[in-house]
Amino acid sequence: TETYREFILQNKHLFQDKTVLDVGCGTGILSMFAAQAGAAVVYAVDNSEVIYKAIDIVRENKLQDKVVFIKGEVEQVSLPVDKVDIIISEWMGYFLLFESMLDTVLYARDKWLNDRTYVYPDVCSVSVVAVSCSEYWSDRVDYWSDVYGMCVCVCVCACVRVCVLQLLLM
Repeated sequence: TETYREFILQNKHLFQDKTVLDVGCGTGILSMFAAQAGAAVVYAVDNSEVIYKAIDIVRENKLQDKVVFIKGEVEQVSLPVDKVDIIISEWMGYFLLFESMLDTVLYARDKWLNDRTYVYPDVCSVSVVAVSCSEYWSDRVDYWSDVYGMCVCVCVCACVRVCVLQLLLM
């Protein structure tokens, strides 16, 4: 979130007097940054119940005149405008693969595209490195070859997927 804040507030010229769409706004933090950066209006869309907390948070920060909340799925809602200038979203999910909202952001881009619409962030990368953690592997994978004297190796495949993901997120 700090990186988003820095980008938005250090590039106020991009947001000044612009119409912004925050896809999957959650607590509304990106919407508030955009409002602070001078956006004319921010349409903050989210389908979860957290949007009601976001409304309170925006009011508490006295930005309710700049941020308009719309509850629903981006693919189902209507905006009060035909086009937006900027789309912001924390769309990546974790490791760029899980819980990603990229499809939703692309849908929003295609639906409300302005000739000069910008999507932020617009670039990301994944860095992968090989690791070895024999104790972790032994505790969670090798374990299945001798569970109270029984081999339950059929569980290894499912366990390996979980272990690898956990290692990546450590």
